[in-house]
Amino acid sequence: MKGTIVCLENRWIPMAFRPVVTVASLLFLLCDGSAALAQDRNIYDLSLDKLSELVVTDSKIGQPQETVTQKVELFYPEEFEQQTNNNRNITELLKYTSGQFVNPLSRNDANWGSFGGLGPKYNGYLLDGLPIDSFADAMSLDPWAFRQIEIHKGPASVMYSNYLTMDFAGNETPLAGITNFILKDRIDTPATRIKIGGGSYNTFSGSFYHQDSKENLHYFLGSSYEQSDYTNYGTADSWLNIKKDPEYQKTKLYAKLTYLFDRDDHKISLFVHHAGHSGDAGRPNRDFEHSYDTINATYSNQITEAVNLQIKTGYRGYDRRWAEDNFPANLGLREHDGVEQAIFPSDLTLNISHDGGSLLTFGVDGQVAEYKTYTEINGIKATASNVDAYSTGLFLQEKYLLGSWVFRAGGRFNNTNHSYNLFNGVAPTKQENSWNSFLWSAGIRYNASKSVALYGNVGSSFVVPSAKQLGGTLSAASAGVAGQNGQLPSLDLKPEKGIGSDLGLDLHPFDTMTIGIRGFYNLINDAIVENVVSATPSQSRSINAGNTFSYGIELNVDHRLAEYLRWFANFTYTTTRVENPLVPDQNGSDISFVPDYIANAGITTRLPFGITVSPYLHMIGDYYDSTSKSGRKKFGSYQVINIKGQKSLFKNAEYSLNASLDLNNILDRRYEMPWQFRDPGFNAFGSLELTF
Repeated sequence: MKGTIVCLENRWIPMAFRPVVTVASLLFLLCDGSAALAQDRNIYDLSLDKLSELVVTDSKIGQPQETVTQKVELFYPEEFEQQTNNNRNITELLKYTSGQFVNPLSRNDANWGSFGGLGPKYNGYLLDGLPIDSFADAMSLDPWAFRQIEIHKGPASVMYSNYLTMDFAGNETPLAGITNFILKDRIDTPATRIKIGGGSYNTFSGSFYHQDSKENLHYFLGSSYEQSDYTNYGTADSWLNIKKDPEYQKTKLYAKLTYLFDRDDHKISLFVHHAGHSGDAGRPNRDFEHSYDTINATYSNQITEAVNLQIKTGYRGYDRRWAEDNFPANLGLREHDGVEQAIFPSDLTLNISHDGGSLLTFGVDGQVAEYKTYTEINGIKATASNVDAYSTGLFLQEKYLLGSWVFRAGGRFNNTNHSYNLFNGVAPTKQENSWNSFLWSAGIRYNASKSVALYGNVGSSFVVPSAKQLGGTLSAASAGVAGQNGQLPSLDLKPEKGIGSDLGLDLHPFDTMTIGIRGFYNLINDAIVENVVSATPSQSRSINAGNTFSYGIELNVDHRLAEYLRWFANFTYTTTRVENPLVPDQNGSDISFVPDYIANAGITTRLPFGITVSPYLHMIGDYYDSTSKSGRKKFGSYQVINIKGQKSLFKNAEYSLNASLDLNNILDRRYEMPWQFRDPGFNAFGSLELTF
């Protein structure tokens, strides 16, 4: 029998923020195909059997959560659907998580937020265990391909390397945590999902998804398209100078094939994803056309009862092209600029189980990156920057279980090499650079009882400056020149070194409530930060900000009051400081993009006539866009309420038809964001979804 797949059996909804799931008969969402249609199941009757849940990010194979020393939060597809997704960015799926500031500048721009009291590059993003870009890939990947998302908070495992991206904020490191987007794999039940919708700004979208299996071959495929006239997302008199609706079109195509050999734990898979994003930025000669391609190929084999082998490799292609006009002099076309980047990550890992659940993990990984920027005038391209890079790493980690105690310790040796061929069309004096680093990580957990667990972690990081941070996108002579928007060079940048730590307590006072308390402290020497140095023109520069530190506390509560009502709340308080006595303008400043507090609260309630309503409150404190006390600008202290409504229109054993309505920013808070962006305020989106 065909049926919508609902992944609810034996799953614990973690304690931090859970965008609470609604009645299964109302929410026909596709997961990994591990359960058939769940009829007459009360979704509010979710047990909190945390210890039976397996997570894979900790050791790259399934491990019970009580053996993981870090704070882990799990998110499932049925939960994604309980909240709105205003900017079509996968970071928004995690918006209501404590300790994380999600801040996409618009539907056409990346997330410039923070994680664990640090900037946006300190939370490593993974796709099935291989690194991806938390800026570009967050805008391109389609969440319908995900089976679950795992967030590991605190200093992350040494088993994952930095990501060698040269664009946006540069190399990304898992010092403050890891977010792993895990793809669907085994398919047990065929299902098809079709969704159409429309809303504010003449937005129209359509999505298609299908999954099935043929003997040992399991597969899913999907596509989506959206177009919109959009709206002005710039502040008054900003450099964006939006004159008309900044229309866009987005297309996504993806598929995954998995072949199971003689058993489920011996398999090979291939995932491919393409996203195209084109449109304009609201002026006649400010068009853009971006293309993102992602490939993951994996092989895994449980060779013996104790030995597991995994081999993974992939490709990430980023091709961004946009036009620049002569603003403010006139709106005539000046040039087209572009970035072409290709990154090839690979990983080989062996896990050896021993001593009744203990685990030794070791392996090797590597990345190769090619980064090029160009200027195109009258169809003639001129290369501006051209950089090649590669990194290799060896890692080893032991996790030892002793009664109620878990002890974890590991190390990584890493080599990174850069070749600087061109910066802004000129060969730099120093064309080669190489760094060797040794990183370490340790953790401990004590499971006092099924209701009480304590944990702590500490680890190190090493981040080298990227090509964009060194060479910028503008020449040094462009500083302050009208119409020259971009990043200024900073060729004397030094690598940064960091140490992260956390302590936490997990409580389950009774079956319907979970409580979490976590404190963190992070210290970075020679931190590389992105500073806004000019508003008009919009220019930034990467600098070493001296010694920076952040510390804070996270509080989380999740409570099921009744079968028809569930609520959550969390609060994060953070203090950051820059210590640089040699530069008085920075000494005593704050880390960029880190609010002093973040608070979230929400309720999911089931009403008569098959209606489910989920209102969420999101509160942000004050933050700054620069470490310069004289040049920085203050943002924040705003509150946003979003509401998701759903109704089942028709349901039988074969088909279901559901309606949903997203109401974003119902208070119409048009708050300002860095680089003269602003939230456009209230908007709505409605959709119909057919599943069979």
